[in-house]
Amino acid sequence: MTDSGRALSQRARLAILVLYVAGLVAASKLALGTWLPPTSEKGVWFYSALAALLLGNLLVTPFFTKPVDAIAYCVAALIALFAVNVWGQPHQTGFDRFLWSVALFYVVMVLVAGVLTIALKDSLTEKWRKAGRSCYLITDTLGSPVAIFSAVFLFALVTYHRSSSREYIVIGLAWAVFVGLRPVEFLTGLARRLQAVWTAKAGTARLGEVVGHESPGIVLVRENPSASASLGDLLLVRRESGKLGVAVALDHVGFADGRWLRGMHLSYLNLSDNAAFDDHLTREVSEGGVFLAKPGTIGADIDKDAANVRNYLLGLVAPDTTVGKLQVEIVRTDLSLRQGTLLDVEIDSRRVLYQVIEGVTMEEILHQKNKRGFVRAVGKKIGCWNHTKNSFDRVPWLPQPNAPVFLALQQVATVAKDAIGHFPGSSYPVSIEPHQLVTHDAAILGVLGVGKSFLALELVERMIAAGIKVICLDLTNQYEQELAPFYDTNSERACYEELMGIGPPGKTNVQRNIEEGGSANEFADKVREHLGAFLATENKGKLKILNPARFEVWRQDSRPFNEQASMATLTPTEITRIITEAALEVLQGQGMTDKARCCIVYEEAHSLVPEWNAVASEGDKSATNGTAKAILQGRKFGLGCLVVTQRTANVTKSILNQCNTVFALRVFDATGMEFLKNYIGEDFAGVLSTLEDRHAVVFGRASSCSDPVLVRLNDRDKFLGAFRPNKPISEASGGDH
Repeated sequence: MTDSGRALSQRARLAILVLYVAGLVAASKLALGTWLPPTSEKGVWFYSALAALLLGNLLVTPFFTKPVDAIAYCVAALIALFAVNVWGQPHQTGFDRFLWSVALFYVVMVLVAGVLTIALKDSLTEKWRKAGRSCYLITDTLGSPVAIFSAVFLFALVTYHRSSSREYIVIGLAWAVFVGLRPVEFLTGLARRLQAVWTAKAGTARLGEVVGHESPGIVLVRENPSASASLGDLLLVRRESGKLGVAVALDHVGFADGRWLRGMHLSYLNLSDNAAFDDHLTREVSEGGVFLAKPGTIGADIDKDAANVRNYLLGLVAPDTTVGKLQVEIVRTDLSLRQGTLLDVEIDSRRVLYQVIEGVTMEEILHQKNKRGFVRAVGKKIGCWNHTKNSFDRVPWLPQPNAPVFLALQQVATVAKDAIGHFPGSSYPVSIEPHQLVTHDAAILGVLGVGKSFLALELVERMIAAGIKVICLDLTNQYEQELAPFYDTNSERACYEELMGIGPPGKTNVQRNIEEGGSANEFADKVREHLGAFLATENKGKLKILNPARFEVWRQDSRPFNEQASMATLTPTEITRIITEAALEVLQGQGMTDKARCCIVYEEAHSLVPEWNAVASEGDKSATNGTAKAILQGRKFGLGCLVVTQRTANVTKSILNQCNTVFALRVFDATGMEFLKNYIGEDFAGVLSTLEDRHAVVFGRASSCSDPVLVRLNDRDKFLGAFRPNKPISEASGGDH
């Protein structure tokens, strides 16, 4: 069938059939003098032509002929030939018998080939399978209805009409016109082509041909030497279904026999209805041709998708992607990509965000041992942003293979009042729930100079704003300066002087009972007294800062001899235990609660709660165990802690293992990374050594994200401008101690 005929609808083919039958009837009237030819030998030409038209391209098999259809046509032709068997008619010449035999042989040959094609199709022997394929080629080439019934027609024309020149010429011309030339289809196709030329919005240019598919969604194109496509160009290609489709150009892959281009199919249907696509173009595409389409040719929606590819497409979903981890094959190098960058991919019609945590170079062997190197990015799933909750929802599935992966739209981040930071390059916030932070304990881990203390100061202010009292055990003397608006310097100085005055006299306080010697007991009593006043519900004070290293407190180490005994000063670790146990004792007196009441901040925690192999004295082991026990018991009474350290290996794991929320900044030591793997997983643990300043991996009960995330922390000055209340010092700190 002609290309134009392939584009006709079934209704149009039926109308053309009616016109052609009318033409054959007119030819019968002109040649035989009767509108309807007789059913004798004189009418064989008419009925064979009608069968060719009826059973041919117009209705029954308009596109291709299957072996079973060829068998049916052959049976009908055999019936017609045997009905006019010339061997049983003595008046027929030898030439007539020869023509009949040739037609019969042709029909029988096609019939046998069709039967063998079906019989040998599933043969187990290679020889018979090849024979079956050969028979299929014969059937496909010679078994069309036009070919079968033309053999019958030519026999009938020569045998029964050669004696009348009028019949011979008229019937022969009728067959040539209505069955051979088919003028209506030709004129219809010409009209459609002319319409396409004058109504098309823009032209198309042949780019190359399809050489393969990477299912689903990817087409491989071999470009012509004189043509080339760039990222985001629109391509008219054959879809996997064989219909006309549109793809968008991605990257090039080099081969020895020509450049190959990868294109990504777009899901748009009914492209053939566009006036820009004429029958010739449709045929070329259906046969594997690929054409470049100029912008505006296809439609605004497709042009928009192409623009998104040019601006934001990063790559394709690669093999080994799991529910929680995304593998991305990078198809371009002109986009800025770094650890923490957000990626956007569709899962079940929802836009889901992933965060880049790793990159690796890959290599694959291609056609004819050619190799291709590329980069693969690894992302961890964040979720689908919920604008109502201002947080991410879980999405419990994975994207389709070869699905497009886009860079999330870059946004200028602003410091949100409730957020400790945001995802790098975006405005998506990450917030912390202060009460969960305290009751389930928290830790800030990282090397010097990466922003640990600024983060700790911010968290302290958030606790204060949530009505939680904070006791900072600060060896750096930084908190008093940075948290001045919440700290009553005069009142706290008086407390300090009172506590510092208790300790030194204990050096000469020798008692028969060793436990009563020194000044440790008196110091502990005074600490309980001060903390009792501070933690009282009626006290408006929110912040107390103590430096355990500044207190000189003595402990009697031996039994007295001549009213003398060996004395030793308490270490910062031992004083930390006294303060922690005193806070617990006070809060126990207030009863149990689900809300946080007080947080103890252990700044430089490796010196305050050291691991057993990093203690300065044997007494520090017992002191650290006592502190850890108090923190473990404190949750039900609203007591929690915040551990801040740059030496994870030297902090007691008895406390670190209780920390349910972790802020991991840049870390180098193997012990710290191994410990953090238990919290944030191996993937994020591998990121820690390359984190930039003011970046952290955040995970835990207090985080607004259910999984570990890489966060750009707030800058101190921007946080202060957005969060710190503009209140007088006396009101913010409370002056009643």
